[in-house]
Amino acid sequence: MQADKDKVSNLLKTARGQIDGILRMIDEGRYCIDISNQILAIEAVLRKANNEVLAAHCKSCVANASTPQEKEEKIEEIIALLSKMNR
Repeated sequence: MQADKDKVSNLLKTARGQIDGILRMIDEGRYCIDISNQILAIEAVLRKANNEVLAAHCKSCVANASTPQEKEEKIEEIIALLSKMNR
């Protein structure tokens, strides 16, 4: 992985902490909307982490592909991933 490992790791640790917090909220019987807002916050953090990984992939793996065929394969992988993200 070529992304800033510390940055991605910190984002994922933040999401993990938020999930633990949501589990506590559920145990405490907190208000549904508050729980939902926290879930949305986690989704945003995970999207940010994924964007970091994908940006690094484009800047390194795709840009440094050794052949046009390999570059095309990398681009097709990204297109497939973007399709999954848009479902």
